[in-house]
Amino acid sequence: MAVKYFATFGKIMSRIGKKEINIPDGVSIVLEKNSVLVKGPKGTLTVDIHPEISVKQDGNNLVVERSSDTRQSKSLHGTNRMILANALTGVSQGFSRDLKIVGVGYQASMKENLLSLQLGYSHDILFKPPEGITLVAKRTDITVSGIDKQLVGEVAAKIRSFRKPEPYKGKGIRYSDEYVRIKQGKTVGVA
Repeated sequence: MAVKYFATFGKIMSRIGKKEINIPDGVSIVLEKNSVLVKGPKGTLTVDIHPEISVKQDGNNLVVERSSDTRQSKSLHGTNRMILANALTGVSQGFSRDLKIVGVGYQASMKENLLSLQLGYSHDILFKPPEGITLVAKRTDITVSGIDKQLVGEVAAKIRSFRKPEPYKGKGIRYSDEYVRIKQGKTVGVA
């Protein structure tokens, strides 16, 4: 049974890798030995490619190929293809992640280039975003945006970690599309 599972897993990953990546308008590609330089209207990204994977430009598309059919190269095939596709989307459109603050007195604001969070602690939390990340704070809404999908997700997760949503009242920082299951509190029995 395990053999069939792994054989199917390899086929799924290679299906992703076989898809051609369409190059959006206004984006230029520079292919090097183990990296691809992607330039677009939003910025520039360099994507490192594993030595077992090769990238070729075919007209207005990029084709990602693997050198062998080993299990590792099959999984790298799909992974490298998706990272490259995300880089093309990032430099042309960009990525963003929205966070929502829930709780009485909890709020966020921008002070120069620092994000200031009031989350019920004895002090404000000041967060400096890494280079390439733009933060917009409107009281209870925070938007994290940038061209690197992985970095946008990482920064959003870091901000959320300052006060994760608690399960009794739902107070804290959550993703805008996140559902927080509320638990029922303890009830006091009447004697």
